Amino acid sequence: MSEAESTASHEESESPLRLASRAATGGVLMGLANLVPGISGGTMLLAAGVYPQFIGAISEVTKLQFRKASLIVLGSVVAAAGLAIVLLAGPVKTLVVDHRWAAYSLFIGLTLGGVPIVWGLIRKPTSAVWGGAAVGFAGMAALAVVQGAGTGTDGDAASAGFLMMFLAGVAGASAMVLPGISGGYLLLVMGVYVPILAGIDALKVGLKAGAFAALEAPVLDVVLPVGLGVGVGVVVVSNGLSWLLARFEQPTQGALLGLLVGAVVGLWPFQRGVAPAVGDIFKGQVVTAQSLPTLKAEDFPTEFFTPSAGQVVGALGLVVVGYAITMAVARLGGRARIR
Repeated sequence: MSEAESTASHEESESPLRLASRAATGGVLMGLANLVPGISGGTMLLAAGVYPQFIGAISEVTKLQFRKASLIVLGSVVAAAGLAIVLLAGPVKTLVVDHRWAAYSLFIGLTLGGVPIVWGLIRKPTSAVWGGAAVGFAGMAALAVVQGAGTGTDGDAASAGFLMMFLAGVAGASAMVLPGISGGYLLLVMGVYVPILAGIDALKVGLKAGAFAALEAPVLDVVLPVGLGVGVGVVVVSNGLSWLLARFEQPTQGALLGLLVGAVVGLWPFQRGVAPAVGDIFKGQVVTAQSLPTLKAEDFPTEFFTPSAGQVVGALGLVVVGYAITMAVARLGGRARIR
């Protein structure tokens, strides 16, 4: 019996309620992961033991095959992940904006915790693995350099544009499919991480208050383009990953490892937002005494700073904590495989 047939047989023998519960748990973990730069949603599904079922469900649905078990898995994962994202986007955004160095330190640890997971998928390292790892690392490091050479701020959703938000959705979708790849990190280096979290939080606040007129901006600027990008990205990336692993398994696994390690390059923790002063040019406008109080901290440019001894020790401690969290979750599904 093939691995796919074995997985399908196990799903059919499991009660729908139990299958939905397992898939929803994986979905919540994936939703949390997609909010946090450094954690891969794919890694969390792998750790929760529902990764093969999720990828298989996507493959079947795109081929217009609608098995009950696959629909339960796909629906439960998507619904749970979406709920986690909507409810927690605001708190995560606040953490990043108000406690950036601490958040980034934690993210570094969470990222590094995924390295042993991806390494475990590589049964026999070869020159092809190392070549793929070098390419993946270089690509991720280049993204970090490009982001660092930019304005140093995220900007807002409206200025990012529909196409950029669509591409952000595609990037975020990669985290749902590729173990080790953090969609949140990709959004961070693309400069749209905070605007997307802010847009989702604004949507939640508007729905809760019944202020439906205020929903137009977050829906058109964030939810619609990002949602379309995620839908396209999940289908393209999942099928593309299956194709690459079937034909170029070793370099593809190496590239996943390189992307994961390279993500740390752009997460230097000791940076902070800098409020503009009266007379400065901020987002194309001159800051006045009247406009200064209306500026949002999430839009401030960032700068590197020299940390205190306490901050260095605290950062190292948070790196260890983040590493331990990822490893602990991974052990829950240690027997899971990438395909």
